Amino acid sequence: MSATVGILTAGTSDILVAEEARAVCELMGCKTMKSYDVGVAGIHRLFKPLKEMVGKVDVYIVAAGREGALAGVVAGLVDAPVIGVPVSVGYGFRGNGEAALSSMLQSCTPLLVVNIDAGFVAGAAAAQICQKISSRKNKN
Repeated sequence: MSATVGILTAGTSDILVAEEARAVCELMGCKTMKSYDVGVAGIHRLFKPLKEMVGKVDVYIVAAGREGALAGVVAGLVDAPVIGVPVSVGYGFRGNGEAALSSMLQSCTPLLVVNIDAGFVAGAAAAQICQKISSRKNKN
């Protein structure tokens, strides 16, 4: 398959869910690129890996807990589909991923959202998008 999925996490606590998504993507034949711990709390960490991905990545998966802001930020910066995965690592008001889910669902940027901790679903959805892209690239 010639399409690529870019996988990003806001923090290190989101890596397990992101790795689940990455494994599914690769099992379904997608290439992957990843960069972890690039969240909005230190947004300067996002720019270099995102710059390396733009133009190479056909769909992004962004796993983020707490308020889930990274998914909307990435969706506003790239011209490819972004799948947000809220992660249940948050605490405080609406913890356990509920705040991240609410934030992603309310995004004003185009953002697809799966359920809390649904790395498998995000990976499968990204792989389906990549399969469509690859089949169209191969026809041309």
